[in-house]
Amino acid sequence: MMKWMIASDIHGSAFYCEKMIAAYRSEQADRLLLLGDLLYHGPRNDLPKEYAPKKVISMLNEIKDELVCVRGNCEAEVDQMVLAFPVLSDSCLLCESGRLIFATHGHHFNTSSLPPHKKGDILLHGHTHIPACEEADGMLYINPGSVSIPKADSPYSYMTLENGIFRWKDLETGVCYREYHL
Repeated sequence: MMKWMIASDIHGSAFYCEKMIAAYRSEQADRLLLLGDLLYHGPRNDLPKEYAPKKVISMLNEIKDELVCVRGNCEAEVDQMVLAFPVLSDSCLLCESGRLIFATHGHHFNTSSLPPHKKGDILLHGHTHIPACEEADGMLYINPGSVSIPKADSPYSYMTLENGIFRWKDLETGVCYREYHL
């Protein structure tokens, strides 16, 4: 079985990117799935701690063979020129415990605009910076929150997926604060 670590919305923070990679190493996950918004902070967000996109580029390029990434609303074609792994796919599909996971950033497909799906499929996205696990028209919606700019009083967070169990974890402590069993 494969262990995934899932994170979203780094927004150019070298501080939180370093913490995220340390958590990835500590989790001993097989792959790191990034749900977009890697380098740019975006016009609606304040600058995150240690905003340094060039450092984030370097840190992520060092682990390029371990990354799977989807495009966020802050990714641009110029980002692909400096990143050594694909970042311009709007979505990717995973299978876990017999269920299809549609992973995307969340600005195109979300609970208000669902992708085509079969009952029981999973919509996995970031974008809102708020951890979530809820039903949406026969589809399970899951969000890991944000590693660098959490919203709605949520923690700096990421998720793991292993053996059909999603675990939301606090980036600062690694402590699991929520679980969902498929």
